[in-house]
Amino acid sequence: MHIAIIGAGLGGLMLARVLHVHGIAATVYEADASPQARRQGGMLDIHAETGQQALRAAGLHDAFRALIHAGGQASRVLDQHGTVLLDEGDDGTGGRPEVPRGALRHLLLDTLPAGAVLWGHKLAGVTVQDGGRHLLQFAHGATAASTLLVGADGAWSRVRHLLSSAQPAYSGVSFIESYLHDSDRRHRASAQAVGAGALFALAPGKGIQAHREAGGVLHAYVALSKPEDWLAAIDFTDPATARARIAAEFAGWAPALTALITDADTPPMPRPVHTLPVDHCWPRVAGVTLLGDAAHLMPPAGEGANLAMLDGAELAQALAAHPDDMEAALLAYETALFARSSAAAAESERVFRLCFGADAPHSLLDFFAQQQEPV
Repeated sequence: MHIAIIGAGLGGLMLARVLHVHGIAATVYEADASPQARRQGGMLDIHAETGQQALRAAGLHDAFRALIHAGGQASRVLDQHGTVLLDEGDDGTGGRPEVPRGALRHLLLDTLPAGAVLWGHKLAGVTVQDGGRHLLQFAHGATAASTLLVGADGAWSRVRHLLSSAQPAYSGVSFIESYLHDSDRRHRASAQAVGAGALFALAPGKGIQAHREAGGVLHAYVALSKPEDWLAAIDFTDPATARARIAAEFAGWAPALTALITDADTPPMPRPVHTLPVDHCWPRVAGVTLLGDAAHLMPPAGEGANLAMLDGAELAQALAAHPDDMEAALLAYETALFARSSAAAAESERVFRLCFGADAPHSLLDFFAQQQEPV
C-alpha cells in the first residue's frame, strides 16, 4: 500500500509520524523546495485535548514540552486608547502552552525516516484509477501512484475536488501581518503594550493583535472588516504607502498600538481570511480523504493547527486499527472528523464575531470571563 500525503504542514507530518510509530510507511509530497523555503508563522497555543493528544500519539509530548515559550500564555486586552482592560499572566499551569510553529514542524520532520518527505513536489493533477487508486502528476513532470491519497494541503487544496465541490469563501475580515524586531530596545512602547504573551486591542470591525516571540520579536496581525476589493486596491509592493493606508483606519488609536503597523521591520503582508462551510463534509470516496484546513477551513481562533494534528494522529490510528480494511478505517476517521470539525468551526466563528463585532472589546472580555468560570 502506498500512502501519499500531499502537504508537509503540521497535519500531514503528524499523520506520517504516527503511521511510522505503527510501522506503516507513507510518503509526504511538499511543493516547497526545502524546509527553509518560507517562514512558518508565529506562535501556536497547543491545546491539551487536541494538539497535545496528537503529540502523545506520536511519542513526542516530552520533546514538545522542551519547545514551550515560557510566559507565552499571558493575555492582555486593551481598548483603542491603550487602556488595559484585562491582564492575565502565565503561571505555567495552563493547558495551552505556546510554541513556535517552525520549531514544532522541525520536531516532526526530524523524527521521520530519511526520504519520507519529498520536497519540490507541487501537485499539478490527479487521475482517478480503478479500485480507489490515484495517479499523481507533479509540476516538474514526475508521477506517483497511490492506494491512499490524503489531502493535507491547506485552504486551497488540490485534492479536495475529488471529494467535495466546496470552495473557500471570504469571511469579510482581512489580516495584515508584520514583525517588529528587537522590540525591548527599538520599540519599547509597543513591547510594553503587548506584554509577555498575546495582545488583543479591539474595536468594532477592526483590531490590532500581536504576540511576543523569542528574542523580543513582536508578531502583529492587524484585522479589518473590509471587502476583498478594498484590500486588493492597496499596493503592497510599496510598503510605506501600504502601511500608511492601513494605519489611517486606526486614526486616534494609541501610538504604542499603531506603531505595530507604522514601525514594522518587515513589509506588511495581506492575509484575507477564508473559510469553508461550518458543516463541510463529503460522501465516502474510495482511496482518498482530507485533513486540516483542506477538510475544515475556519476562522483563526487557535484551533486550526491543533485540529490538523489531531486529524493526522486519528487517521493514522484508524489505519493501524484496520490493517486489512482501509475503507473501514477511512469511514471511522471521517465520521469522527465531521462531528468534531463542525463543532469547532461553529465555535471559531462565534469567537471571531466576538473579536470584531459591535460589542468589541467587551464581548471578548465576557468570553474570557466565562472561560474562567468553574464547570
